[in-house]
Amino acid sequence: MGKERSAGFLIFRRSNSQVEYLLLKASEMGMHWGPPKGHVEPGEDDITTAARETREEAGYSIDDLYIHKEPYKMHYKVRENDKTVVYFLAELLDAKKDPQLSHEHTAFRWVAKDDAIQLTNFVHFTKMVNHFNEKIDNL
Repeated sequence: MGKERSAGFLIFRRSNSQVEYLLLKASEMGMHWGPPKGHVEPGEDDITTAARETREEAGYSIDDLYIHKEPYKMHYKVRENDKTVVYFLAELLDAKKDPQLSHEHTAFRWVAKDDAIQLTNFVHFTKMVNHFNEKIDNL
């Protein structure tokens, strides 16, 4: 059994005083919805990976975001491998700036918390978005 580690940003924006989360539809692997994330490469820390993956997958640079540096970690098994995914909350500074998708994704949506949970349909994501949503309420 191996170990995998990935990192990403849960990106949100404030639109008409409503919080919306960015979800990307994967072009492969069941075409699931999720935030930008990817494997940590040798020599990278989690925030560097999250920034690289967000730039590659959504076209947002670190300058487009305000990063909240408190991580949320989830652990689960994928094909008998232990997987750790680390997310950071990131606010899009220009709420009108749409992402520029890479070949890894076919669509994006800005959705409210409950819609994000329904689209992803993944228990670990639900816990993470609920955790971060409470943080946003206190910002």
